[in-house]
Amino acid sequence: MTFTEKLLRCSRQNDSLLCIGLDTDVERIPRFLLREKDPVGTFNRAIIEATRDLVCAYKPNAAFYEALGEEGWRALAASRRMVPDPIPVIADAKRGDIGNTARQYARAFFEQMGFDAITINPYMGFDAVVPFLEYPDRCALVLCLTSNPSAGQIQGLSADGRPVFAHVARRVVEWSRQGLCGLVAGATRAADLSLIRQIAPRLPILIPGVGAQGGDLARAVANGVDSSGELAIINVSRAVLYASGERDFAEQARQKAMDLKEAINRARRSRAEKTRRGDGT
Repeated sequence: MTFTEKLLRCSRQNDSLLCIGLDTDVERIPRFLLREKDPVGTFNRAIIEATRDLVCAYKPNAAFYEALGEEGWRALAASRRMVPDPIPVIADAKRGDIGNTARQYARAFFEQMGFDAITINPYMGFDAVVPFLEYPDRCALVLCLTSNPSAGQIQGLSADGRPVFAHVARRVVEWSRQGLCGLVAGATRAADLSLIRQIAPRLPILIPGVGAQGGDLARAVANGVDSSGELAIINVSRAVLYASGERDFAEQARQKAMDLKEAINRARRSRAEKTRRGDGT
């Protein structure tokens, strides 16, 4: 089963486009968990068990685990194993290096830790991406238009009359003929997200920036889904993970995830209704 097939199956089963980012910051988890032998693992397990019927994917950001040294790497691998097999897991690692090095990154995240997809920086071009495309059931989610404030300094520059991010999207569509690719496009730039979806109508798009970063959820959904209202992976991290700093953290995370899932589905229904009426998105 390919990443896209797994994503669609889980999304349809849970009726959800919500991805929870497991960006677990040891300084922000409930203090009582610090008495545990593995506080990060204990926290992640509780979040996963509380939300696994509400998501289309999980996305741990490797930086939060790498910062903890050996224990962090163990926690990342363990957290990957905690996720039930039908749910895809994306390694938010933003790797991008020469082909020989990229091949080792692919082995680490796909073979050793078993992730279904990984985020990739395309700055070095196709030969830095191709090692990740050699795994037919996995996916390279390529950074296209990120959600950070200064993203436009490079990604928004004009080249041959089009912004750089549009060139990236077109390249990724080409690369997808040689292996499974998707895009990363932030919810904080909803109008540009619409252009990216037009360029890549059939690719999965990971959409960060909703929640703490202030992206408009309804516009992100309307502009990010494909023609069937699918293939958008709406990522939320902090707003779910830290919904409570008390012993009810998992219950509160579940409630926040439920609210987000419902809001996403309302936006999907609204878009579908506008499309039926011929009003567009």
